[in-house]
Amino acid sequence: MANKKAPAAGWPVANGEYVVGNPESCVAVVTLGSHGLDQAAIDAGAAISGPCHTENLGIEKVVANYISNPNIRFMIIAGSEVQGHITGQCLKALYENGIGDDGGIIGAKGAIPFMENVGKEPVGRFQKQIVECVNLIDVEDKGKITEAIKNCISKDPGALEEDAMVVELEGGKKVAGEEEGGLMIEGIPTIAEPDIESITNLNEKLEYKVGLMTRDIGLASGVQSETVTGLMYGALFAVALIGIPIALKFLMG
Repeated sequence: MANKKAPAAGWPVANGEYVVGNPESCVAVVTLGSHGLDQAAIDAGAAISGPCHTENLGIEKVVANYISNPNIRFMIIAGSEVQGHITGQCLKALYENGIGDDGGIIGAKGAIPFMENVGKEPVGRFQKQIVECVNLIDVEDKGKITEAIKNCISKDPGALEEDAMVVELEGGKKVAGEEEGGLMIEGIPTIAEPDIESITNLNEKLEYKVGLMTRDIGLASGVQSETVTGLMYGALFAVALIGIPIALKFLMG
C-alpha cells in the first residue's frame, strides 16, 4: 500500500468552490469553467475537485491547496477552457515551465498570468510534487474524467517525502484551528457592511448626470421641433409671396 501523510491542518487551506473527497487520494482535478463535474470526480476517487476561472489568484489557490497535501501527486485539468483567461493553458504552463523573476508564468497565454502571492519555492514544490499533469482541457465527458482518475490512482507513488507546505494567500487563507463551517479571509471582514454614505453620494451624482442628459435631450428635441415648424411657416410664406402676384395678374388679365 502506498505511503500516506497527513495534509496541513484545516486542509484545504485556501477557500474556493471545490468539493473535497478523500485527502489521502493521489489525484486532484481542476474543472476550469465547467460546472457539474466536481462531484463525479470525487465519486471516482479524487481528493479535491473544483473550477478555476482566473490565471492568477485562481491558480494560486490551486497550488496552495495541492502543496499543503503531500498525498496529491497527479493533477487532471478538465472542463471547458475559460475564454480570455485561458486558465487551463496557464496552469499547464506553470507546471511545465514555472515562473520568471517577475512572477509571470513562463509560456502562459492568459491575460494576466502572474503569481503575486506564490513565489518560486512553492511553485518548485508544486512541480516536484505533481508527477503527471493529465491534459483533458475542453473535455466534459464524466466517463473520460473518471477513467483518467482511476488510471492515476492505479499508479499512486505514495505521498511526497516532504511534509505539507502552507502558503498564505491574500484574501484566501483559512485560519487553522477555527471551527468547522467558519471561514475568515485575512484583511476582509467576514460580514461586509455597505458604505451607505458612499452609495448615497454615488446615487446623487448619477441622478444629477441623468438630469443633465435628460435636459440636453429635451433641448435638442425642442430645437429640432422649432426648426421644422419654422421651415414650414417659411415655405408657406414664400409660396404666398410668389403665388399672390401671379394669381392677381391672372385674374386681371
